[in-house]
Amino acid sequence: MKRILVPGGAGFIGSHTLLALKAAGYEPLVLDNLGNGHRDAVLDTRLIEGDIRDSALLDSIFANENIDAVIHFAAFIEAGESVRDPMKFYDNNFAGSLNLVKAMNRHGVRKIVFSSTAAVYGESGEARLTEDLPKLPINPYGQTKWATECVLRDSAAADGLQAIALRYFNAAGADPQGRLGERHDPETHLIPLVLQAAAGMREAISMFGTDYDTPDGTCVRDYIHVADLAQAHVAALEHLFRLDDSPERPENGFYDAFNLGNGAGFSVREVVDTCRAVTGKEFTVKEEARRPGDPATLIADATRAKSVLGWKPQIPSLEDIISHAWHFMTSTNNR
Repeated sequence: MKRILVPGGAGFIGSHTLLALKAAGYEPLVLDNLGNGHRDAVLDTRLIEGDIRDSALLDSIFANENIDAVIHFAAFIEAGESVRDPMKFYDNNFAGSLNLVKAMNRHGVRKIVFSSTAAVYGESGEARLTEDLPKLPINPYGQTKWATECVLRDSAAADGLQAIALRYFNAAGADPQGRLGERHDPETHLIPLVLQAAAGMREAISMFGTDYDTPDGTCVRDYIHVADLAQAHVAALEHLFRLDDSPERPENGFYDAFNLGNGAGFSVREVVDTCRAVTGKEFTVKEEARRPGDPATLIADATRAKSVLGWKPQIPSLEDIISHAWHFMTSTNNR
């Protein structure tokens, strides 16, 4: 059984990936400082409480735990906060990732799947994002993710690292069995914010801009079920392991990046209406002015992930995504 180190495994996407790893026959080991993660989210997976910026801890883990590969989620994710406190993001997201890769290279651990973001493309002007678009992030969050991708690419060429970066945005939903879900504090993502309004946890939800060039005038975004994202990380990991047996195995390392998306976008108004339908609750929606820099449509083109990794979303329905999130939210509140 291959052992996979999962920095950031106590967070939203990381914890769901632990379930997918176990189902696929891997043994995950979590490293998390619990700054944003939750101890109980790892369920019965072993947790080492610590930080990827701690070189001595990383050396101890790689020397003693027989790690076969890494899936790296340990990052701050809120773009607005990154503008207000950029050094926090450069220190954790970039310097921490650099420290992790250096430790991997010291100990001969060659495989890593990196949780990146569609924010590396910035304001591309394109409605559908493909991997070959210029990388022009507009905030420190996106900058730190792209800088880490560059580290992986360059270490692959120089050190023999085998790396895959997965670029996505708008992870949503919850474990279909209700074991895990989204628990950000503060919450900034649209679907849980709307569900909080439906649950009476907030007075209203704001809809920023209703005059975009979209079918209903509100922004269109790509929402992807967190369980599908988890499966994509396992698919990327297995692609790296297949390289060992491939006649086309690269001699000087390997690096690639893939977009992950649902293939179709959902508007803010669709999200609000579907939340009302799923929950059966009424809540106040405030229509407000556009926010600066919000493109009308952003959808990740996941064609390459489907063709190369053999991955595609299994839960593409917005109703299912919201239903799973609502089930987790209400069951948690009723405990």
